[in-house]
Amino acid sequence: MNYTTLISVEQLQALIASSKPLRIFDCTFDLMQPGAGEKQYLESHIPGATYANLDTALSAKHGVPGAHGVVTAGGADQPASGGRHPLPNREKFATWLSSVGFANNMQAVVYDRNGANYCGRLWWMLKWAGHDNVAVLDGGLQAWVAAGAAVNSGEEPAHFQSNFELAPEKVRLVATKTVEDNLGRPVQTLIDARGAPRFRGEVEPMDPVAGHIPGALNRPFNQNLGADGKFKPAAQLKAEFEALLGGRDPATVVHHCGSGVSAVPNIIAMEIAGLGTAGLYAGSWSDWCSDPSRPVAQG
Repeated sequence: MNYTTLISVEQLQALIASSKPLRIFDCTFDLMQPGAGEKQYLESHIPGATYANLDTALSAKHGVPGAHGVVTAGGADQPASGGRHPLPNREKFATWLSSVGFANNMQAVVYDRNGANYCGRLWWMLKWAGHDNVAVLDGGLQAWVAAGAAVNSGEEPAHFQSNFELAPEKVRLVATKTVEDNLGRPVQTLIDARGAPRFRGEVEPMDPVAGHIPGALNRPFNQNLGADGKFKPAAQLKAEFEALLGGRDPATVVHHCGSGVSAVPNIIAMEIAGLGTAGLYAGSWSDWCSDPSRPVAQG
């Protein structure tokens, strides 16, 4: 059986026991303390898991607003998006996957300790690379530990280099120009995954401008999880998204957040709900507000 959205602890344990080709990735991270995630991984992780660092493995060189407009020597490192965490291009990402021994025949399972915030990034990127068999461990490491499953500490043995081959994209990456061109048109429904105070522009701890893209709806990514840290049932998620959309076509939805990371749990939730695969504006607010000519809304 292949897993493409969520996988439970019990299903993962059965998959490990089956000896089918599998790679587990720990994506734990902390935006305010970038080194903390790897430290937590070294302290405790699912046996055999590979650490996927948001800054170095899942992002291009960043820190410059609108980084997608900066051409590096030879263009080999040209990011696929702007913002604080620009996507590396697909070829660069495939090189990283190959370097950690991930192959096209493997089932990928991703997890974190952060409510699927960071592991969702790798889930989406693998789909973007054309790899469908990737699932989020529902409940994260907390669910694994709560089930009494074993954990390891320290480094894991290195894997042999593989040759991961890109395939047609299975998700939709939306560029800033597309968002701009479709602003206010019924063909585009923007959903912002940041917390309500940031969305309204009352606080802004990360970016130079406070507020949101005009017309965007707000659904903080943590609203997709129940009290147990797992995704809510499909029927509940469907009802909540339909209420938010208010009759708008789910096919028009483009998700974003501050830097394109915490938007992904909303994409996963819509898939669980049976509402299709929505687009991702990976540059998100950090890219949008880097140009003072773009409109900003507050409240």
